[in-house]
Amino acid sequence: MRDFLHRVLILCRKELLAIFKDSSSRVILVGPIIMQSLLFGYAATFDLSNIPYALLDQSHDAASTALIAKLDGAGVFHRVATLQRQHDIAALLDTQQALLAVHIGPRLEQQMTAGATAKIQLLIDARNSNTAGSAAAYVGAVIDRYNAEWRAKQGLSGPPLAIETRAWFNPNLETRWNVMPGMIAALSMVQTLLLTALSVAREREQGTFDQLLVTPLSLPVIMIGKAIAPILVGLMQSTLVLLITLFWFKVPLAGSLATLYLGLLLFTTASVGIGLSISALSANMQQAMLYTFVLIMPMMLLSGLATPVRNMPDLLQFMTYANPLRFAIDLVQRVYLEGVGLATVAPDFVPLLVITAVTLPLAGWLFRNRLI
Repeated sequence: MRDFLHRVLILCRKELLAIFKDSSSRVILVGPIIMQSLLFGYAATFDLSNIPYALLDQSHDAASTALIAKLDGAGVFHRVATLQRQHDIAALLDTQQALLAVHIGPRLEQQMTAGATAKIQLLIDARNSNTAGSAAAYVGAVIDRYNAEWRAKQGLSGPPLAIETRAWFNPNLETRWNVMPGMIAALSMVQTLLLTALSVAREREQGTFDQLLVTPLSLPVIMIGKAIAPILVGLMQSTLVLLITLFWFKVPLAGSLATLYLGLLLFTTASVGIGLSISALSANMQQAMLYTFVLIMPMMLLSGLATPVRNMPDLLQFMTYANPLRFAIDLVQRVYLEGVGLATVAPDFVPLLVITAVTLPLAGWLFRNRLI
């Protein structure tokens, strides 16, 4: 038994030395875990610290003024617009300038003083059902405190204020309606990055990439050939998720398939550019897989799929501009759930074009200077 344990310890020592001998391996073992811990702490939070809202006050009396003061003083609500007409609400929710709109009807104080229950209408952008539910709960907490103070002041028993909630784009607040359209982009990205990152690293490890370089094929032709296949695979996987979302989970498609696939094509191309850059940097398949999985987690966390980007610290919000998944998820959700056209989601195309224009030439430069 002692000899057996001795041999096991020797083998363990050998494996640990092999792991920690390479300086790049030490960085990969320590750096990503620190980075992901910080990202989870700051980005993966369901607490809302900034709720942009629009206000439509048709009462303009002491009761509505006191209620508005409680909303503005809660510390989490940020008023982005004070409206005069009910028709103005739609534009703010459609463009995501406001997460919710509070509509106070006329004669609020008169109804409350008479002992009747006055109703406050709450209109919520429910594309992200978790965020919408949390925002509605925050408003409900403010209303509950207001009701308690009013009852104590007036000596009434019933609640003077009640909330009528209307959820836009996801009327039943089903989490699936938010998650599944986002997965059309997210799930395909994982496979696209992995396939592209392994493409050159695999051939380099097997020695076939050198043979490919001596063929009549030029480097741009090699890059294009290696990019098209993962793009087609990514689009095929997005189609599978789309069909499951549409026909199995019955999430209705409101927008144009042409606009949706144009955005997916550009997003997949940007992902392929990132994957090719990883592949050119990697000496072997193991490094390519490690680099890919190190990137995938931050890209998912900073995409806005689970938690809203506006809740993240300013530095992380700035970092999301380098994340193609953020803009792809926003584009897919808006086209799928809202039915918006190409002109509306055009701002999402610009960052994807920039990322594509940077990553593909970068991958070509890395191929030329590292592999040749």
